[in-house]
Amino acid sequence: MNAIRIAFRADASLQMGTGHVMRCLTLADALSAQGADCLFICREHQGNLIEQIRNKGYRVNALPVAPPLGASPLAIKTASDEQSPAHSHWLGATQVEDAVACVAILADVNSDWLIVDHYALDASWELALKPHYRKLMVIDDLADRPHLCDLLLDQTFGRDAEDYRALVPTSSQLLCGSQYALLRPEFAALRDYSLQRRANPQLHQLLITMGGIDKDNATGRVLEALRGCSLPEQCQITVVMGTTAPWLAEVSRKAQSMPWPTTVMVGVSDMAQLMADSDLAIGAAGATSWERCCLGLPTVMVVLAENQKTAAVLLEEVQAVLRLNTGANLAAELRKIIHRINCEKELLKTISVQAARITDGAGCLIVASKLES
Repeated sequence: MNAIRIAFRADASLQMGTGHVMRCLTLADALSAQGADCLFICREHQGNLIEQIRNKGYRVNALPVAPPLGASPLAIKTASDEQSPAHSHWLGATQVEDAVACVAILADVNSDWLIVDHYALDASWELALKPHYRKLMVIDDLADRPHLCDLLLDQTFGRDAEDYRALVPTSSQLLCGSQYALLRPEFAALRDYSLQRRANPQLHQLLITMGGIDKDNATGRVLEALRGCSLPEQCQITVVMGTTAPWLAEVSRKAQSMPWPTTVMVGVSDMAQLMADSDLAIGAAGATSWERCCLGLPTVMVVLAENQKTAAVLLEEVQAVLRLNTGANLAAELRKIIHRINCEKELLKTISVQAARITDGAGCLIVASKLES
């Protein structure tokens, strides 16, 4: 029996971050472990993860940010005919140009599945590629544009399938909610260990993680705000950043002068263990939210993008996170939160229990089984 062939179309950049590519990589790893043949198509934005994908053993077809001159137009209905996706400026080309480039790659691949995870692509792009895949899966968080997919995944907590009914064909299968979160297997493997060590929580290990890019230096602002907080003397701080983070050097300098031992780690490969061994995280909303929830890691959540707000509010409502506003009063807000943690001895335990109910880490296996069946 021939291996199932799967093509991924996803990008990472300083503007959009790394989350789209990282969750596609997680799914690709699960599928590859079961014999699938996976390839990626990625545009060469500044901050891309193309080499990281290749280092994991996958073939990557790289698209230039500036489309080549003389690219032939494609006779399809495009986003220029109607309202463009809200994030169309993230693509680095028009949907037509991107489709032309992808057709040239996929024409010889004969993919069983094309999986697209990109806020700048919609049904017009999907229609152009239709002759070159058997089935289409869309990974989305926004529910703001139409898709011509066979399967749609939105791993956002609180997302309902009805949010997409008017945007996809009636035959589309919809997987909506954090139970489908695409987490690497080590998170589920460490879940019991992580939850057990939180029975009597102490604030000794503080983890700061603002995503792989953190283009606005939220990490630096949080470190500065922590100087005025009453963290325990024995507390140790670990900061995790991506290899392409533009503020890495400045954050590293700032870490050296913190009142508590502060380590900056780059390109971490054992994030699950690091989270499991941490007592509190100050972290960005987004894909890593589900990793922290799986491990029951209490989190002070920072919303860094408009599309993260809804899930953050819902998580706060069920007491699965404490939310930190990043406005002018960040330092004062963070002082209040740390003071509350110090005073309310059961607070970290309560947050951990509620967070652990959000997802158990089995979502990737569920999604992979849907693709294979």
